[in-house]
Amino acid sequence: MAEGTGGPGGGESLLFLTDEQLRKGIEAMFFAYRAFTADPDRILEGMDYGRAHHRAIHFIHRSPGTTVTNLLSVLGVTKQSLNRVLRRLIKDGLVESRVGRQDKRERHLVLTGKGAALERELSDAQRARMRAAYRAAGPAAVQGFRQVLEAMMDPQLRRQYQTLKEAGS
Repeated sequence: MAEGTGGPGGGESLLFLTDEQLRKGIEAMFFAYRAFTADPDRILEGMDYGRAHHRAIHFIHRSPGTTVTNLLSVLGVTKQSLNRVLRRLIKDGLVESRVGRQDKRERHLVLTGKGAALERELSDAQRARMRAAYRAAGPAAVQGFRQVLEAMMDPQLRRQYQTLKEAGS
């Protein structure tokens, strides 16, 4: 069988991918990301929040009590940018900032009941989209998709991801 012409299950050979095949993958990723973020974007639009607010809410929910420093590391944004987002979320009653018990300079972040309800609404929309896609693609594709995503991560980001993944197990 010639490379790139197909393999078991009709997949293309992974040993050699043409620029055209890679371009198709890049474009699929762009459009999938658009679809993946569209539902939360619609929910947040009426609240005058954006994706930065969504990401902060997601990761605060994922690690209740996380510090601002840790959230900065996970999100990979500037302190100024994160402070702007957090000020708004705190002012609107979605997030609480608590002084650290051991280190009074630390600020620990937790969602309020209102913040948890918004996080649930945003995540429910994305889970529904992912669940439908996973069911349509099948178990082997789901596993392969995760492997591809993890392989695309830089080593430091993969370590952060693994830490989060293990904390959720």
